[in-house]
Amino acid sequence: MSSTVTTSPAPAMVKPEAEWDTLIERVRATVPEAFGREGRPLNLVQGIWCEPGHPKPFLSPVDGRLLAHQPMLELEAARRAVRAAAAESHLWRQVNLDGRRERVRECLADLESHRELLAYLLVWEIGKPYRQSLVEVDRMIGGVRWYVDEIEGMLEGRHPVGLVSNIASWNYPLGQLFHSLLVQLLAGNSVIAKTPTDGGLVALTLASAIARRSGLPISLVSGSGGRLADALVRDEAVGAVAFVGGKAGGRDVESALIDRGKSYMIEMEGINAYGIWGFSDWALLGRQLRAGFEYGKQRCTAYCRFVVERTLFPDFLDTYTEVVRGLTIGHPLLVQHPDDDPPDLDFGPLINSSKVEELRERYQEAVTAGAVMLHRGSLDPARFLPDQDTSAYFRPIALLGVPRNCDLHHLEPFGPLDTIVVVDRLEELVAEMNASNGALVASIACDDPALAARLAGDLRAFKVGINRTRSRGDRDEPFGGLGGSWRGAFVGGADAVRAVTAGPPGDRSPGNYPDQVILPDDHPRILG
Repeated sequence: MSSTVTTSPAPAMVKPEAEWDTLIERVRATVPEAFGREGRPLNLVQGIWCEPGHPKPFLSPVDGRLLAHQPMLELEAARRAVRAAAAESHLWRQVNLDGRRERVRECLADLESHRELLAYLLVWEIGKPYRQSLVEVDRMIGGVRWYVDEIEGMLEGRHPVGLVSNIASWNYPLGQLFHSLLVQLLAGNSVIAKTPTDGGLVALTLASAIARRSGLPISLVSGSGGRLADALVRDEAVGAVAFVGGKAGGRDVESALIDRGKSYMIEMEGINAYGIWGFSDWALLGRQLRAGFEYGKQRCTAYCRFVVERTLFPDFLDTYTEVVRGLTIGHPLLVQHPDDDPPDLDFGPLINSSKVEELRERYQEAVTAGAVMLHRGSLDPARFLPDQDTSAYFRPIALLGVPRNCDLHHLEPFGPLDTIVVVDRLEELVAEMNASNGALVASIACDDPALAARLAGDLRAFKVGINRTRSRGDRDEPFGGLGGSWRGAFVGGADAVRAVTAGPPGDRSPGNYPDQVILPDDHPRILG
């Protein structure tokens, strides 16, 4: 079944203040030290913006335009950056907690004064619609302020590990990566981060320059993750590593750290599944399905598999298709008049055209092997500029009955490509929901609370919702994964501080380790 996306009247322009050329000039005027003579971003090493590296073109997913050049470093330059950042940790740990709080508060106030600029940068760099980008900026600022107020008790009897190295995905450069950096700094560590290769370069450059002006020991480098791993992961100067990425990269990071006695937090992919059994509140599920398409499901907690009791499949399909037919997809900054706000889309482009091609190959493999295409959306030309490059935009697709020998049965698509499985027995439902051997989140839709709770206990997910979806969470809520979706210390709330500090001998932070899983004492794993 295919459909056409419902749209509003055709937008016609990008507001002058939202154009990339205007935004990048504002950034260069705000933090001129972060750019070289040709206006290209630099790396932040030893507290100085330097090292232009090897320039790699960075294109916008919105319309394919050149945004900037990533200053890609080679290994030796990255090693110098890591050792200089580690040396800063010795001075930083001498600053007391009140002093660290004061500098982080100053940084947050400056970031807040640039919240709209940061949000517009995210739109162009990672394709996230403007309102969703604003939410990311605000959650980052609000979340760190919570730590500023609450961290004193979290640090009791603990001390910083030194330098924390961060390698993260591109989808939340501020809300996840920069938030983590500020919490790690607040805990008394120096930090170094690798700019995600696919997005966030200019937003992170601006935020890091603001942090550096506030006296925070932060370093920022660009480069290939595989090429720089010897410095960012294996160097003896690194005290802890935080990694967000795929399973292959995560396994490599863990193998490099497992015998070195360092703390590590490794978030990897997994299939987040929603099971539907003995359920009747389709209006509730419809609202959850619609919210789940935010940012094109390019989120680690997006639900990409729906496992449905056979007798409920007609009702589920009616609900699902009504939702996807109403999705709004398009250029995230087009407006009809200069005074209009950017459109409130469900999603814009995916991160790049390569991701679109990857999803096409996966669904074509599944259909060739026997899967049934239940829905394939379409893109409305009215939501794009004439002759605009739309190679990074993807029509939402749903497939029924993907064979087990296809990639989509085992791998997270990380995009609006859903798989639906029909089952007849509860054992099948649990097995299909656990197909990827671990996930960050899962949910059960069921009218029987006792049955739902029993099913939830069998799921290999860190958080399980009953008639509700789960997310990473904010502030005091712990976050992690079970099985192959996570390795190392959990984060969130006090756990984010425990993961980058050392306690008494024998202390081990809650986490998912190769030998055992240690859940936080107050972990609300299942919520109804």
